[in-house]
Amino acid sequence: MSAKAISEQTGKEFLYKHICTSAAVQNRFRYASVTAETDWQRLTQEHPWLLTERLVIKPDQLIKRRGKLGLVGINLDLEGVKEWFKARVMRETTVGKAKGVLKNFLIEPFIPHTQEEEFYVCIYATREGDHVLFHHEGGVEVGDVDAKALRLLVAVDEKLGEEQVMEKLLTHVPDEKKQVLASFVVGLFKLYEDLYFTYLEINPIVVTKDGVYVLDMAAKIDATADFLCKAKWGDVEFPPPFGREAYPEEAYIADLDAKSGASLKLTLLNPCGRIWTMVAGGGASVVYSDTICDLGGVDELANYGEYSGAPSEQQTYDYAKTILSLMTREKHTQGKVLIIGGSIANFTNVAATFKGIVRAIKDFQCPLKEHEVTIFVRRGGPNYQEGLRVMGEIGKTTGIPIHVFGTETHMTAIVGMALGHRPIPNQPPMDAHTANFLLNASNSAATPATTRTASFSEPKTSSEFNPAKKSKADLPADSLHSILWPLKNMVTGDWKEAQASSGCSGDKPTTLFRKQTKAIVWGMQTRAVQGMMDFDYVCSRDEPSVAAMVYPFTGDHKQKFYWGHKEILVPVYKNMADAVKKHPEVDVLISFASLRSAFDSTMESMQYPQIHTIAIIAEGIPEAHTRKIIKMADEKGVTIIGPATVGGIKPGCFKIGNTGGMLDNILASKLYRPGSVAYVSRSGGMSNELNNIISRTTDGVYEGVAIGGDRYPGSTFMDHVLRYQDTPGVKMIIVLGEIGGTEEYKICQGIREGRITKPVVCWCIGTCATMFASEVQFGHAGACANQASETAVAKNQALRDAGAYVPKSFDELGDVIKTVYDDLVANGTIVPAQEVPPPTVPMDYSWARELGLIRKPASFMTSICDERGQELIYAGMPITEVFKEEMGLGGVLGLLWFQRRLPRYACQFIEMCLMVTADHGPAVSGAHNTIVCARAGKDLISSLTSGLLTIGDRFGGALDAAAKQFSKAFDSGMLPMEFVNKMKKDGKLIMGIGHRVKSINNPDMRVQILKDFVKQNFPSTQLLDYALDVEKITTSKKPNLILNVDGFIGVAFVDLLRMCGGFTRDEADEFVEIGALNGIFVLGRSMGFIGHYLDQKRLKQGLYRHPWDDISYVLPEHMSM
Repeated sequence: MSAKAISEQTGKEFLYKHICTSAAVQNRFRYASVTAETDWQRLTQEHPWLLTERLVIKPDQLIKRRGKLGLVGINLDLEGVKEWFKARVMRETTVGKAKGVLKNFLIEPFIPHTQEEEFYVCIYATREGDHVLFHHEGGVEVGDVDAKALRLLVAVDEKLGEEQVMEKLLTHVPDEKKQVLASFVVGLFKLYEDLYFTYLEINPIVVTKDGVYVLDMAAKIDATADFLCKAKWGDVEFPPPFGREAYPEEAYIADLDAKSGASLKLTLLNPCGRIWTMVAGGGASVVYSDTICDLGGVDELANYGEYSGAPSEQQTYDYAKTILSLMTREKHTQGKVLIIGGSIANFTNVAATFKGIVRAIKDFQCPLKEHEVTIFVRRGGPNYQEGLRVMGEIGKTTGIPIHVFGTETHMTAIVGMALGHRPIPNQPPMDAHTANFLLNASNSAATPATTRTASFSEPKTSSEFNPAKKSKADLPADSLHSILWPLKNMVTGDWKEAQASSGCSGDKPTTLFRKQTKAIVWGMQTRAVQGMMDFDYVCSRDEPSVAAMVYPFTGDHKQKFYWGHKEILVPVYKNMADAVKKHPEVDVLISFASLRSAFDSTMESMQYPQIHTIAIIAEGIPEAHTRKIIKMADEKGVTIIGPATVGGIKPGCFKIGNTGGMLDNILASKLYRPGSVAYVSRSGGMSNELNNIISRTTDGVYEGVAIGGDRYPGSTFMDHVLRYQDTPGVKMIIVLGEIGGTEEYKICQGIREGRITKPVVCWCIGTCATMFASEVQFGHAGACANQASETAVAKNQALRDAGAYVPKSFDELGDVIKTVYDDLVANGTIVPAQEVPPPTVPMDYSWARELGLIRKPASFMTSICDERGQELIYAGMPITEVFKEEMGLGGVLGLLWFQRRLPRYACQFIEMCLMVTADHGPAVSGAHNTIVCARAGKDLISSLTSGLLTIGDRFGGALDAAAKQFSKAFDSGMLPMEFVNKMKKDGKLIMGIGHRVKSINNPDMRVQILKDFVKQNFPSTQLLDYALDVEKITTSKKPNLILNVDGFIGVAFVDLLRMCGGFTRDEADEFVEIGALNGIFVLGRSMGFIGHYLDQKRLKQGLYRHPWDDISYVLPEHMSM
């Protein structure tokens, strides 16, 4: 969500820190926060004014009208404050319908003043700008400020001046206070803008001869502006609404959400409830909650939440295990139900997300059975068949009752099953598998599902439409109907004014997309572009709809895509200017820019007159930015779809990005050719569900748009409803509205005044909100009612009264759509046409492999590491376990080189070997080469490679050779003397014996350190003992023929491999044979070589040239002919 309430303390801290005004703001930072754990003695040390001043104390928990509720202690000394606090802290209190415990309190200095010195000021955001309300009487008895206060609208991008304030707002204020108040209000508005507030109310603000005092304050800020305001905000804590506890699990999911590109939300409503939900999609999550409440489950509904935006398997697992952990803490006499629901996904791989849920179910299978949990699953979207299969299998293997349904089942049918209101079918009919659609022959009759009507509308002129009728759902007038009409200025005012305020400036085109429409895609979204091209191909377009892509982070280049069977190249530009210049036919921009860059890129794109439509996909764009985009779009005549949307689709013509899902859903929902029904919704997932419902109950979709879930979508419901009204091919209109905002009332007005004459089927989701005791922010940023008229119940009743077709619940939406459609067919408005099969589209190799339809031999194999999952795995061990077990470098080397978890002493020995072989000075050949290369100006990799290439039998590569020679002699039963004599007879050196400097009298301490460790820790040292016996013989002949460090490591490693218990004899010998031991020297010495490279660079050594006096020039004598 975007607008989030902050505590009074946080709001005042922002104000005192950042307000810029000539008015003297008093008592800056003079407040103290207290809880049941507060140390009062320490508190008075930090705030000594508590001991000397009269005080005010009040709870700081988002409670409205605290004064009228008796929740403000006034004009008390510190002891009085303590008594007042003690009588209320940790006590349950009822505020409206909400019951909660008072925990957090705020203490401030008491300000003596008269009623005449109290004023009221409020600033709040709307689509068209920010409203400033001011009333010359403030305080507890201020009453209905909406009716009383003077108001001033500051339009988007306009500034507020002191003259305006005095002229429009301060007409009833005494002259001596006008200048102070004007300066303060202007400063307050600037603060409101700079810190991205969406609501800021001060009641009362007190103005005395000493200055301005801010007594009570309530505020909300736009949480999506965190990336802009972090420096000013700091770490903001958003308290829960009064009546709902802040649970650590909610904070955990919020943290996951903040770190993820996906959306993860969780609100606990009743942790003891028996009905739990795990729903995919912001809109779908609201629909499921509505249905549960409609069927009488409101008191047992345990949570609200949603996961969407293609979360990874690990993220879904973390989300699911949190839900399962919460629901298996307390038993319920009737057992519990878990509803894993969702609409038809547009781009989320359902099977991948379900894998995370399945993992969680496996981990919690015992508690789930103990708590008698029954699970109901309904989902659709990419690869959903595999996801449902996996869900069904886990039910069978664990014994947990899991009932699985796909797109053939109405989205919310599982709620009725879970609550016992409808029977559970034994074997529900399953729709065809993804592959059946994509690999189907074009002349096959199996493509359309048998339950769908294979028809679409012939074009008719708009004069043939019948006006909207009164709803057939004959429901009694809702009691809220009487409070809807404070909106008279919006609903019954002049039609042109309402049209203008909705953003319909009249110069925006009615038709956004045609079969020749060309688009630029901003962002490297290759999957979405390929999906658009496959849609174009199946719609029999002549050319792809994507003309070019813009991606600032790479140079201009071509990107390869498929057009049917053949490959084509799409140009990619670094900037928008080049793209529009080279593609003048483009009039649509699809922006996948991030929430941080979407504003700038959109504003730039609107500078090009050829761009008429922009779809902004990003979620989380600050509302202030969105409003500026809307203002410029209205000025330029550009239609904005989004932000926070999947886009829209016009069957047979054009689709935006991932809209409509993959080809199986495109074909199943008949989106490859136009129908007669146009829809507009907020939710992207629910728009795909509407595609499904419409295709099952009518001849299909003519056009559909998801305007996005933000409070201020770039285009409104009414914008698109009016377009559909003026489009001859559209015969009926469907609107899926939502709690929050008042846009649906303009549809009511349009129907009443005859501007909308086509049948409108409308349903507003979020009806459950009025049943909850405390405020719940649903998945979409705009899904929150700030007044009674914004509730879904109120809007549904108003639409019903206006003459729209309004079902009793979402469950009945499909039935109402079918009834209206059948009537239109019966009266000849819609004439079904013959179905034409679409062309087949080859399936992408990667997707076919994902579905398990093909196989191919791998190019190469690996058995040591797997990076494909959510966590890196070394030889079967997750990287988190590697660190948890403190395996160290030796342990990691054991996993990656030997595929074993080696004993602790073996890991330590490996690390010791790496340390002792790390370097042996600059004179040895490898270090020398590295130094020469570094001084020649070469880079690190080149210099390191130069040194490594010298490693061989003569330098450093004796580990393998020594291990092989000593092992062969020992295994053959040859005595040490016989081995020495044989090597001498064969004229071969004994590898690992001999040292240029060290001798029996000047031992190598590296060997001594290793020898002490090996003798103390290895279970057996047979080969090492044999090598030491050989050393006795060789040193008797010459003192420097000692067992050197290479030889020692070689033979000791053979003992380790053979005797540690982790390898067979053949495996141990194989590792020696394939050169594993030389790897120890290569790895260790690389550290030294890198050190020499860095040392030369740090010393800034120049090009090396070997001195002449160190070279013996031996040339042949001159010979004359």
